[in-house]
Amino acid sequence: MEKFYRIPKMDIQLLREGSLKADRQYVRKPNDAYEVLKGYFTGKTQEHFLILMLNTKNRIVGVSTVSVGTVDSALVAPRDVFVRALSSGCTSILIAHNHPSGESTPSKEDIALTHRLTEAGKLLQIPVLDHVVIGDDEYTSLKEQGII
Repeated sequence: MEKFYRIPKMDIQLLREGSLKADRQYVRKPNDAYEVLKGYFTGKTQEHFLILMLNTKNRIVGVSTVSVGTVDSALVAPRDVFVRALSSGCTSILIAHNHPSGESTPSKEDIALTHRLTEAGKLLQIPVLDHVVIGDDEYTSLKEQGII
């Protein structure tokens, strides 16, 4: 008697969980990302790490929260970022997170994470266009800082 095993068939699908109201649908410069995301981050007392998923024309096709952390950190793994990017069919991403302290200066951990994600994006052919750190009424673009 032959023995058979049932192996689950799986597929990946992103679920739409509402929407984010924005006054623009394209990200052409870091300020565009800031304007799209600043309302989302207002009043947050924990770090939230998001990705904006973009098409070939830099039109936002989606936004996804990758991690919600503590008052001064959020755990982010490249696989958690890029599974969303790959599932959305986007061609590039912009990453962003807030600093609840209000200061938008990137930490050394922010810079190290940016380098890891940028390298992973190159391998997967989904470039990381920028990493925007959002504080109180200010932001810092790691691209503008020459880090990306």
